[in-house]
Amino acid sequence: MPYYRMPDGEQLSVREFGQGDPVLVLSGLGMHSWQWLPFLYPQAKNNKFIIPDWRGFGGSQHCSIPELDAISSHWRDIDSLIEQLELDQFSLIAYSMGATTAMHGMHYSNLNAKITRYLHIDQTPKISVDETWQYGLFSQQQPKFKQLLAEISQLLASKPHAVQLSDLDIASRQHLLEIWFGFLQLQASNKVAPLVVKMVLKQPKLQSLVLPMQRLDYLAWYVNNYLHHQEDYRDAIAQLACPSTFFIGEQSRLYPAAGQKIIANSVKNSKQIIFEKSGHTPLISEPIKFGREIAQFLKQGNLIK
Repeated sequence: MPYYRMPDGEQLSVREFGQGDPVLVLSGLGMHSWQWLPFLYPQAKNNKFIIPDWRGFGGSQHCSIPELDAISSHWRDIDSLIEQLELDQFSLIAYSMGATTAMHGMHYSNLNAKITRYLHIDQTPKISVDETWQYGLFSQQQPKFKQLLAEISQLLASKPHAVQLSDLDIASRQHLLEIWFGFLQLQASNKVAPLVVKMVLKQPKLQSLVLPMQRLDYLAWYVNNYLHHQEDYRDAIAQLACPSTFFIGEQSRLYPAAGQKIIANSVKNSKQIIFEKSGHTPLISEPIKFGREIAQFLKQGNLIK
């Protein structure tokens, strides 16, 4: 995969395939670009897909952590990539943290003017919960969630020289995994997933698989981002003029479906696709429907031409 030089000199890995109209794809936290292949490769005849690996993941796993917070850094990287690829008009698929990054670009830059069609997958425009917005990350459970994040942040700050999970002493490693298990219990939309994770935690060789990334400095960076993120993108996304589709997990515990529907309704030229059996990961819980709706979104865009 090609690498593109970012403003701070780091090399960002970008997966590119297909031909035709450019489609920029922004992944969720913990994803690798290859995980989109089952859904996008069948559509490569008429679409040129551009999928960056976020810093800390896939081909970009060795990038250094910048001074910026995670979302601001991601947008700076994407803005640089758009400029280098000379993308004037393109389609955008954005999932979870990728959607947050897209909304950041809408709010602080002119991303809206460049998007010809937009697919927004299971994300809120405002992470924090307050009197104006009850549908942020984990909704009414957010205080518990932030408590867990604060514990992780404090633990990792006390172990600055630990790079991998295996670098931690046994007690600290077990404590970190127990805290993370508490987080997974909060987000689980079924009873099976926590049981599987609990079994994995008992196997030392498999423990690192529970965390979304292997580097602890990156884990701390992302944890602190969600712990302190206060941006509100509601007005920015409401300004979208291009045809927009919202994939919403009806069972999502991370981002309540009710809030996502409110935002979708605020966008003039939009429609909603509800994944009734899914939480935050419809591509895993309803992969056939997810692939079919992705294909429909891309087909409609090609017909618009």
